[in-house]
Amino acid sequence: MKAIAKRKVLRVLAVLAAALILTLVGLSIMFMMAVGPGNFGRLVLGIGSSYDETPPPIPARLHGPAILIFSKTNGFRDDAQIVAANRALEQIARQHGWDSYTTENAAIFNPAQLGRFKAVIWNSVSGDVLTEEQRDAFRKWLEKGGGFVGLHGAGGDPQYAWRWYVDDLIGTQFIGHIMDPQFQMATLNVEDRDHPATRHMGRTWRRSDEWYSFATNPRDKGYHILVTIDEGTYRPEEKLLPFTKPKNIRMGPDHPMVWTHCVKDGRAFYSALGHAASTYQEPQHREMIAGAISWAAGLQGPRCASGKEFTS
Repeated sequence: MKAIAKRKVLRVLAVLAAALILTLVGLSIMFMMAVGPGNFGRLVLGIGSSYDETPPPIPARLHGPAILIFSKTNGFRDDAQIVAANRALEQIARQHGWDSYTTENAAIFNPAQLGRFKAVIWNSVSGDVLTEEQRDAFRKWLEKGGGFVGLHGAGGDPQYAWRWYVDDLIGTQFIGHIMDPQFQMATLNVEDRDHPATRHMGRTWRRSDEWYSFATNPRDKGYHILVTIDEGTYRPEEKLLPFTKPKNIRMGPDHPMVWTHCVKDGRAFYSALGHAASTYQEPQHREMIAGAISWAAGLQGPRCASGKEFTS
């Protein structure tokens, strides 16, 4: 009798184990279908992630203020968005008489090559992309007067290996974005209409996007908030799978989406806007990015010194 009971228990355990395995396989397949095979490989299996050691060749001469456009992804990648944004950034640079160089080679983050640029744009960069030496070169360049413009996914990783980047440069940890539906119309409130990035805007800005939420408010660190979002005009919930309960990602009445701050003598700008490729054809969005680059490069607006902003 004991042997029979034991066999029954083992059969039940085997069935439960098989059911668990099938569930995990099913969830993995659903996740892979949701994010795509390439993203699944990078995010789950670590396939396709790399560090760069050999710097790229850049033009011997860069005319006028030069900007570096960087879009390496060791994490999530939306290729359509990155391609569209890189193209738009190059167009914006030409329209303003700036030279630009676009690369996904992180070895360009060395003192000699960074010194050729006035500002660096991280276009939805994801995952851990810089070596310790490259991190050090980038941070020193920025603190000595460089400019940083982070767009959308550059602040959208669920976790970061480089704490200075998320805690100080971006200023807060991403916790999720809306899903079901992923893109919703909402109202943005423009707090600063004098900054080069937002001086062309009205008091409100109505548009559709994949809206981000963050663990803390960068305003609490003294960062300069340019644009917030009205949570009453969309549904701040993240529902990744059909049978799961939506995650509440509300931040409350003060929900920043675009902000700036000084990094010693350097300038940092971050915008959570711009997931869809089509957003980089929006005139107001492009004008905001152009103003952000102009400020980050030290060409317009307040300057930074010793971590403080000065208007004269």
